[in-house]
Amino acid sequence: MRNIKICDMTLREGVSKNMLFSFREKIDIAKELDRLMVDVIEVAPIENEKADTLLIKSIATAVKHSIVSAAVGNTVDSVELTWNAVSSAAKARLHVVLPVSVVQMEYICGIKAPAMLTLISDLVRKCREFTDEVEFTAVDATRADEKFLASVISAAVESGAKYITLSDTSGTMFPDEISAFIEKTVNSVPCMKDVEYTVQCSNELRMASACAISAVKIGAFSIKTTIKGVSTPTLDAVGHTIALRGESLGIESNINITELNTVVGKLIKQLKSRRSETSAFDNGVVEASADEVFADSDIDVTSFISLLEKMGYFLSEDDNMKVYEAFKSVASRKTKVSSKEIDSIVASSAQQVKPTYKLISYVINSGNVLTPTAHITIEKNGNRLCGLSAGDGPIDAAFLAIEKTFGHHFELDDFQIQSVTEGREAVGEAIVKLRNNGKLYSGIGTSTDIVGASIYAYINALNKIVHEEESF
Repeated sequence: MRNIKICDMTLREGVSKNMLFSFREKIDIAKELDRLMVDVIEVAPIENEKADTLLIKSIATAVKHSIVSAAVGNTVDSVELTWNAVSSAAKARLHVVLPVSVVQMEYICGIKAPAMLTLISDLVRKCREFTDEVEFTAVDATRADEKFLASVISAAVESGAKYITLSDTSGTMFPDEISAFIEKTVNSVPCMKDVEYTVQCSNELRMASACAISAVKIGAFSIKTTIKGVSTPTLDAVGHTIALRGESLGIESNINITELNTVVGKLIKQLKSRRSETSAFDNGVVEASADEVFADSDIDVTSFISLLEKMGYFLSEDDNMKVYEAFKSVASRKTKVSSKEIDSIVASSAQQVKPTYKLISYVINSGNVLTPTAHITIEKNGNRLCGLSAGDGPIDAAFLAIEKTFGHHFELDDFQIQSVTEGREAVGEAIVKLRNNGKLYSGIGTSTDIVGASIYAYINALNKIVHEEESF
């Protein structure tokens, strides 16, 4: 039985398809794909250096079993930047993705064939300096000139590519035509027999899964999928096809078929076109994580900082030490400290700054027959700024009103509420975690009014973002 590798491109293709995943959603998608035992998880190239580098590093840390394949940009300098981001993965790969058809090379990239051939060779060679796990994808290969395609594949393999993908971008081929194309290409390029190759099938004719299986039948080593499969085979279709008919084809996969429907169903719900205009929450209501993180009381500072980074906090050396000292104080009274407690420690100990924005007043209108609204007044440098907004609930409305005073939306990564004291006048504590350029900023607020505590926490996190931006 041949083991067919499943390479999921959701996180890479989502960028080109303008799917608005939040930072947290991208991490969750990677974790779920890893749980399914997908062989390769592909991520998009770095565009925003700060945010995308942090994202790839976070995915690399979160993924335990799958290969994390990071697409490099179109310059040699982008290769080292990408490697620095993905190298912390247990299994890391660099991926060169470039077009080889005239229409894509000249009219989309503005590069002619000779220059493209040189660029591909240079990029693959540079990738090979860092790792032997290097893949080259020939985009729009089925419409490329046959001789040029052969020269490009040969150059990529000679430069160090270990994996070759031929992309049927136009998606106009039938399964038998895909088979014939692969067979002809492999026969005309002898070095193809020395590497693992596959075809990235398009779903324009709604035959992507059939084309992929056809490619596997004549020797392809892997299948490229996405969760929704707008223009590719879907992960669930490929997984179930191999499970049901794999024995007759002499193939199998590592996909956890018993979890496939549950995980794919969960992830599809996350794939939305845009954020709700009546909610500050990018991810909707998120259930508590099943893999709650705990820190032992005797954890050393290096391991603790690694834990913070796993949770999404990339702090300065000074803040790391402040948080660790506060953690040790809490841990002295118990054997384990939960991630929620660590969030509270970070919010109250790290990035303590002089507030740029100060809350003056807030008025919340809410009820079972009213659309919740919030009117927030904030002061900055002696000037008062007002925001008015409606929302799905009083806290949604309050956060959206703050956004209007500031004039910018930050990704709301997490929001927690807990009681600090007991009784009628109990004090509530709120923790708000905002993301800016991929970096996490945690704010804390306390009040006998839980909405007020939430507003204070949001402004606390906002002030940390503003202070860091103004310090550069």
